[in-house]
Amino acid sequence: MRWRWALLASLLVAPATPQIRAAEPDYPRHQIKIIVPFPPGAGPDQVARLVGQHLQEAFGQTVLIETRTGALGSIAAQEVARSAPDGYTLMMGTNTTHAGNVAMLKNPGYDPVKDFAPVMRTTTTAMVMLVKPDFPAKSPAEFLAYGRAHDLIAGYGSGAAQISIAQLTSRGGVSITAASYRGVPQAVTDVIAGVIDLSFADFSVAIPQMQGGTLRGIGVTSPGRNELTPDLPALSEAMPGFEATIWYGLFAPARTPQAIVDKIYAEGEKFLTQPATRERLAKVGVIVSPMKPAEFGDFVRSEVVRWSADARDAGIEPQ
Repeated sequence: MRWRWALLASLLVAPATPQIRAAEPDYPRHQIKIIVPFPPGAGPDQVARLVGQHLQEAFGQTVLIETRTGALGSIAAQEVARSAPDGYTLMMGTNTTHAGNVAMLKNPGYDPVKDFAPVMRTTTTAMVMLVKPDFPAKSPAEFLAYGRAHDLIAGYGSGAAQISIAQLTSRGGVSITAASYRGVPQAVTDVIAGVIDLSFADFSVAIPQMQGGTLRGIGVTSPGRNELTPDLPALSEAMPGFEATIWYGLFAPARTPQAIVDKIYAEGEKFLTQPATRERLAKVGVIVSPMKPAEFGDFVRSEVVRWSADARDAGIEPQ
């Protein structure tokens, strides 16, 4: 009988099997998946692929990048939130998925704070307001004058772009019809085709279009001129208070063991702080700005408050 009592006691104090496996020191033991909520070629996709490649080399396991677009990234966020908290399913989230959607969507289907374990903020960037090369206005001030006299159509493929369009009305007094797209590249394509008048795109999408002469930038959404495009004016120069700074970061499902979160962060931070990495990411339009897990968690909570206030001030009604 004594051995039975000993066996029962060991079962009572032993952690559940999934937790043992999740916390094993030899993580990772098989393929890791990073889910990206926006289309291939968009900023989050490009950053995810670079970070994923480094993790693959560092961990010796395949890192697969999967795209799950739609509903301002909420489809991807729901999938990751419901995944096993074992470190094998991650998400390259953004200010849209983990802040803006609280105000943009009536029911996102997830809680950006409670349902995720923040791993690290990777990068920050801004957007450029893009128009065709023959658009009559050349500067933010000229755009306001033109926009107040004409009805314009603007496309958005992210929450930050939607808020930026709304700010053209709330801060600039421009009459604009906003059209929703599955992602930023699709909206930009319709600007090139002349289907819509303008769109807001992150630097990774906007800079190649400007360099190729297919589109022209009117201004950036950062509070002041951006270090990546110092000659391009900030929209706030004509519309005081205009701002839409965006960020990307890695998330795991809530309850992912801290040891795994820390291991992913350590490798990600090692990669991002290399001078060569900074130069490479600058070429795709993003600025390296890593945050540790706890710091990133606090930042996300503050961003939910900020973006909710921005959406309210811009008059955006949840859809």
